[in-house]
Amino acid sequence: MIDAPDHAPLCAAPDPAPRPPREKLPRGSCDSHMHICGPAADFGYSKDRIYTPPDALLPDYLRLCETLGLERVVFVQPSIYGTDNSAMLSAMRSCPLANRGVAVVGSDVKDEELDELHAAGVRGLRFNLVDVADKTAALPLESLHEMADRIKRLGWHLELLVHVDDHPGLDEMLGDLDVDIVVGHLGYYAPDCTVDDEGFRALLRLMQSGRCWTKLTGPYRISSGDLPYSGTSEFAQRLVQAAPERVLWGSDWPHVMVRKAMPNDGDLLNLLFDWVPDADLRRGILVTNPATLYEF
Repeated sequence: MIDAPDHAPLCAAPDPAPRPPREKLPRGSCDSHMHICGPAADFGYSKDRIYTPPDALLPDYLRLCETLGLERVVFVQPSIYGTDNSAMLSAMRSCPLANRGVAVVGSDVKDEELDELHAAGVRGLRFNLVDVADKTAALPLESLHEMADRIKRLGWHLELLVHVDDHPGLDEMLGDLDVDIVVGHLGYYAPDCTVDDEGFRALLRLMQSGRCWTKLTGPYRISSGDLPYSGTSEFAQRLVQAAPERVLWGSDWPHVMVRKAMPNDGDLLNLLFDWVPDADLRRGILVTNPATLYEF
């Protein structure tokens, strides 16, 4: 049995019976955001974690890919492991699909370690600024600049999990970084936010500068309701309209910390068809854009 302390409650498991999407995906479609959790018996979770997931393993995820029609995958280091990327790297080595990774490292990481991660398929570093103890902390601009300087030679990006509505000057704050930025969960704005929010508008400007990408992931994290997650459609459409070549899609499997009805992954993918009815734009989001960013 997995130990789930009070500060890190046990999460619900993903739906074990995903449905296929209503339309066939184009060849080379990529899930640009998912996590592997476990086996907990082999890869112990950080004591500082804020949630405890059940095992969410590669065989289950590969069955999901077969059902949905996904052929490429980007593994993203979850916060439960801190800077220990072992579980992610193990899954990447075992995955038969073309894959890349987004890792988490400490400020003391050596260049040789970064080179090893690159050889393993890592193409970015994640800064989780949401699942942290101090939610009032400012953006760690000094750390972001220092790490950007170190990974520029590798062609990597910085991925930020951040509430954009907390940062109305986001484009000015991050505009001088010398690497690409990726923002998760449509900007991870609060459920009562509107598309006129200054932080969201700053995200749009940052994307239009050609240096920022945004993931259409986790709509259940930014809507107060269940499917179809009212309000998210307008945000998704604004992102696509602003910079269609800078938008990515991801499943966010296994949907940790979902505090409402667990979504079916086929239904989540169908949202993309609703948000982006143009097939050519969808192909860009699913195939061309991730191929460019992650070097598939």
